Amino acid sequence: MTERIYYTDPYATEFDATVVNIEPVPDNGARHGVVLDRTAFYPTSGGQPHDLGTLGAARVVEVTDRDDGNIVHVVEGAVEAGSVHGRIDWARRFEHMQQHTGQHVLSAAFDRLLQVRTVSFHLGSASSTIDLAREVTADEIARAEREANRVVWEDRPVTIRFADAEEAANLPLRKESRRDGVLRLIEVEDFDVSACGGTHVARTGAIGIIAVAASERFKGGTRLEFLCGGRTLSGFHALADSVAASVRLLSVLPAELPAGIDRLQTDARELRRQIKDLQARLAGHEAADLAGRAESAGSTRVVVAALDGWDANGLKAIAAAIAAQPGHVALLLSAPAPSAIVIARARDVSLDSAAILKQMTATFGGKGGGRPELAQGGGLVGASDEMLRAARALMQLSALGPGS
Repeated sequence: MTERIYYTDPYATEFDATVVNIEPVPDNGARHGVVLDRTAFYPTSGGQPHDLGTLGAARVVEVTDRDDGNIVHVVEGAVEAGSVHGRIDWARRFEHMQQHTGQHVLSAAFDRLLQVRTVSFHLGSASSTIDLAREVTADEIARAEREANRVVWEDRPVTIRFADAEEAANLPLRKESRRDGVLRLIEVEDFDVSACGGTHVARTGAIGIIAVAASERFKGGTRLEFLCGGRTLSGFHALADSVAASVRLLSVLPAELPAGIDRLQTDARELRRQIKDLQARLAGHEAADLAGRAESAGSTRVVVAALDGWDANGLKAIAAAIAAQPGHVALLLSAPAPSAIVIARARDVSLDSAAILKQMTATFGGKGGGRPELAQGGGLVGASDEMLRAARALMQLSALGPGS
């Protein structure tokens, strides 16, 4: 069983150990799993990612905790039997310590102020999340955030202790542990006691600041995204850059951004309305022009065309306007590919638009559906001339009827 140095000394960045075993990593001949008699490397566990660093000259790229109590260091490079010197990537370790201790404080704030339990925790590469057992309001989040930062700024001690099951039963644990035997406890002075195997800072002041960045409903409760320490500073800089860029683009002051965005949205809605109105008028003119150049198939007038610059809604409006005229049918494609397609017929024509669409998509791909009088689809791929030839042949044959 591997001795875990980080259990008692999370600030240990270097250590010496003896190699117990070296084993191949399945499906990756360039990597090996190394088991040591002792290690300062934290394995992925409890929502906290593993450490990175080196064993001798080899790079540690993954650390896992096995059921037999041994920790496996997956390395790239050679590690020889005997003694080896390990070095932790301290910047990564300390950042994880800030986030994990910040989670304890934030979860305790929700628990103490609002009696809201934390269901789970995940420490991500850019931000971390906690899932709360019920939905919380923006005001409740702000209250818990303020309380958590009060504890951070008071720079309270964060201590590690060990307790057996009997002793732990008499302690005010925030969450009952499912582990048997001796428990490792993380205690934030006069604020929180939790069973945890992760790495933590020695005083709450090292967390720096806790900022809740976002919240959403999740499985009947609330998922909170939060940042601590250096991540909070990085998040602030990213937000400041976004605000500065928006201010330049809109030519407003930062406080005027919401009103500026609202004006843009109002203007955009009005422009969309005007464009829709103009497209409807233009569609009428386009339909009249196409109908005037329709080809004859018996008593039916057939329009087949590829139109540049029109979307599916525009094609539908043009095709419907053509089909509103007795004896007319229309098959319209957008250009360039991948093409939208709309097929429409007048009430006095027996052509099956949906059947023609099915044949077109069988040849040129895409999908769609509809009724005999109107069908539409998209995603057709092919040269415009080739698709028009196939469409014209299908429309002519269908308009003339069987046996023509």
